[in-house]
Amino acid sequence: MAMSLLDDPKGTFAVLVNAEGQHSLWPSQLPVPEGWTQVTGPDTRDACLEYVEANWTDLRPNSVRLEEGN
Repeated sequence: MAMSLLDDPKGTFAVLVNAEGQHSLWPSQLPVPEGWTQVTGPDTRDACLEYVEANWTDLRPNSVRLEEGN
């Protein structure tokens, strides 16, 4: 069974963010998809997940937060 690039414990990753403020763990060897911006990495999977945990504290999309006035 082949391992997913996202599950590779020895892989190198980046964290991407879109216009809605949503974060994504991304294999650093793949091109950044349109609509996303790399905000950290390349780094280890654990380091990128720590970044996401520390920086994506409100999981609501930006458009929802703006509608709610928060």
